[in-house]
Amino acid sequence: MCLNGVSKKIICIESRAEKCLVPSIMSNMLNPDAIFSNNELSLSDIEIYGFDYDYTLVFYSKHLHTLIFNAARDLLINEHRYPAEIRKYDYDPNFAIRGLHYDVHRALLMKIDAFHYIQLGTVYRGLSVVPDEEVIAMYDGSHVPLEQMSDFYGKSSHGNTMKQFMDIFSLPEMTLLSCVNEYFLKNNIDYEPVHLYKDVKDSIRDVHIKGIMYRAIEADIEKYICYAEQTRAVLAKLADHGKKMFLITNSPSSFVDKGMKFIVGKDWRDLFDVVIVQADKPNFFNDKRRPFRKVNERGVLLWDKIHKLQKGQIYKQGNLYEFLKLTGWRGSKVLYFGDHIYSDLADLTLKHGWRTGAIIPELRSEIKIMNTEKYIQTMTWLQTLTGLLEHMQVHRDPDSQMILEEWKKERKEMREMNRNFFNAQFGSLFRTDENPTYFLRRLSRFADIYMASLSCLLNYEPDYTFYPRRTPLQHELPGWSDQLCTGTFRIPFLQETVQIK
Repeated sequence: MCLNGVSKKIICIESRAEKCLVPSIMSNMLNPDAIFSNNELSLSDIEIYGFDYDYTLVFYSKHLHTLIFNAARDLLINEHRYPAEIRKYDYDPNFAIRGLHYDVHRALLMKIDAFHYIQLGTVYRGLSVVPDEEVIAMYDGSHVPLEQMSDFYGKSSHGNTMKQFMDIFSLPEMTLLSCVNEYFLKNNIDYEPVHLYKDVKDSIRDVHIKGIMYRAIEADIEKYICYAEQTRAVLAKLADHGKKMFLITNSPSSFVDKGMKFIVGKDWRDLFDVVIVQADKPNFFNDKRRPFRKVNERGVLLWDKIHKLQKGQIYKQGNLYEFLKLTGWRGSKVLYFGDHIYSDLADLTLKHGWRTGAIIPELRSEIKIMNTEKYIQTMTWLQTLTGLLEHMQVHRDPDSQMILEEWKKERKEMREMNRNFFNAQFGSLFRTDENPTYFLRRLSRFADIYMASLSCLLNYEPDYTFYPRRTPLQHELPGWSDQLCTGTFRIPFLQETVQIK
């Protein structure tokens, strides 16, 4: 094929994509308040609703992550004897995203896809990106073997060198790790990355364990908690339809009580059949040894043996096996919501047959970005360009090969542009360049449904059935060459949207 023939065809396809396809996508967008389904789930089968507390029933303002970062940074200085100069680093809310992996031995923060491949261009040493060539040399490619990945709960243990950060609370931890690494690197200080990782992890843990975060929030609740009238509306709607409800959280009793009084009201306990605090999830779901203890109104632990979990009372510790014995709430009639895919949802769906719902706050902002005309234009042409590369690579003449190289360069630039729509360093929470992220892989496995917040439930009736969309498998898709030759040009998936009642 001659150069002019190729050029004319490109111009024709680009024009059609711009004039025809983009407007059709813009007229049929995704709803950021929708609930998305990985597995068919009928709410008519659900009799009992369970909830985590942090980032499920209650959402926090941007000030909280700054508080955690500053408190952990001060602990590093005051208790771990780190240089006082690291105090010059402030928390950057736009640096990290959830789901990233951290190579403990190499002190590298990175994004990994569902197939264990590192997304090149998203590997950071300190606050600086590591060149692709260096990454490939270190890992002998870009694949991370299974034995180096974190364990089931995302931890770096048992010889694993990677730690996955799945918790929303881990955003300050990733940023602090990167800032301290940056300080040591910039000042040519020889340090052991494993010690740094452990010290930062311990400092972040102590912000919670020592009550620093809890006291700060309780002292200025309006600053740190985002008041959400819809939380009460969701709970009231479920109660009005005769649903039983329970709360299982790792947070302490007085902290939960003050927060729930702020967002729900003084009578919040009346809405719940069972309330369990300091549950120590995920151990709560696996350890059969720890019995429940009742917490009185003054927060004192009682020694009474628990024969029944009573409404209006607060219980501490315990385990799921005892919970099931005392309540009889088993199997698929229970739907539990949480934000942590491992600690909240994994064991419930794999071992106990409960249905699960993931709360992903980042989802709403990402969908809003995906609905913008600029994003749709970029993705439309990126998909078109990929199809052209696949279709035209059979032409081996010099002119065609020259165009192919130009297309590859443009495709790489557009991928970087696409990443910048979401996060300048790491891109979308859910995708690498083409593949799902490792985060999305685990979300798809452990959550029947997922949504940006519990308020999305208000858009659905209590007997609504969620059906996962049948997305074509790769061998079920028509070939790009067929689409281009027959003129039935179509970009897979972009025009599919969620319809909501």
